Amino acid sequence: MTEHFHLNTPLLESVSMSKCAGTTVYLKMENSQPSGSFKIRGIGHMCQQLATQSKGVVCSSGGNAGMAAAYAARHMGVPATIVVPSSSPQVVIQRLQDQGAAVKVIGKVWDDANAEALRLAESEGLTYVPPFDHPLLWQGHASIMSEVAASLGPGVKPGAVVLSVGGGGLLCGVVQGLKDVGWAEVPVIAMETVGADCLNAAVKAGRVVTLDDITSEAKCLGAKTVCRQAFEYSQSGETPVLSELVTDEQALHAVETFLNEERVLVEMACGATLAAVYTGLVHRLQQEGRLPTPLRPLLLIVCGGSSIDVEQLNNLRNKLRS
Repeated sequence: MTEHFHLNTPLLESVSMSKCAGTTVYLKMENSQPSGSFKIRGIGHMCQQLATQSKGVVCSSGGNAGMAAAYAARHMGVPATIVVPSSSPQVVIQRLQDQGAAVKVIGKVWDDANAEALRLAESEGLTYVPPFDHPLLWQGHASIMSEVAASLGPGVKPGAVVLSVGGGGLLCGVVQGLKDVGWAEVPVIAMETVGADCLNAAVKAGRVVTLDDITSEAKCLGAKTVCRQAFEYSQSGETPVLSELVTDEQALHAVETFLNEERVLVEMACGATLAAVYTGLVHRLQQEGRLPTPLRPLLLIVCGGSSIDVEQLNNLRNKLRS
C-alpha cells in the first residue's frame, strides 16, 4: 500500500486574485486530489488507521467525504457503503458508483444520512467513517499546512488562511497544521454561505447550536451542527478564527469568476472561500482592523468538490437567478 492516498497538491500564485486582494494570493489546489477534494487527506489517513481489516466502511456524505471513502476503500480492497441525502446531485451518485461503492439515498439533509450510516455501522459491523468530526481526520488534513510551509520556504508566512466550513473538519485540520509549523498566530477566515452557517450561528450564540434546516445551495457545506472542536478553536483565540458569511449568489459568482480567470471549475462550497477575495470581504476585514494592513500573502484553500459539472453549474444559475 502507498504511504498515503493524497497528493502533495500545487501551490499556485493567482495574479488576478492578487490584484483584487491587494496582496499576493496563493491557491492550494486541493481540487486536484484524486477524489476531487481535500477530504482524501483525513479520510485516507483514518481508513489506513482503522479499516485495514474491516468488513467494509460506511460514510455519510453529501459527496466529497463519500468520494474520498470510496476511493480509499477501493484501493484498500474493502467494500464501501456511502449514504447520501436526496439533495445530492445525480453526478455525485454516479461517481461514487464508478468508484465501486454501494450508494444509499436517505433523508433530505446530511444529518438524516448520517443517522442511517451509524445504524449500518452498528447492525452490519462496518467501520464508520465520519465526514468531519474525528481527530484522525484533522490529523490528515493538517498535512496541507506542512506542504504550504515547505512550498513557501523559510521566512514566508501567510497573512491569513481562507477556507470553507461545513462541519468544521478542514478548519480543525488547518488550525492543527498551523500549530505544527509554528504559525499558530496566523488568522483563519472561516467562510460559510447564508443558510449553511452552523459555525457562524454558534459563534453568535456563544455555544454549539443546530440549524433548523439547510437552505443554501452549497449542499456540501450542509451540516446543521458544527463539530465541537471547530467551535472551541473559534473561541480560544490562540489562532484567530474570523467567521464570515457570503450569499449563495456571491458564492456562485465566485465559482464563475474563478472558472473564467483560473480555468478551474469548483463547487459552491469552494466558491464561499473564493468569494472572500472577489467580494472585497478581505478589504473590509482590514478596514475593521481585524486583519493587518499591509497584509502578508493570503492563502486560499481551494477545497474543490466532486458535485459540480457544467450541467450542475447551469442548474445553480437557473435556481439562483430565475
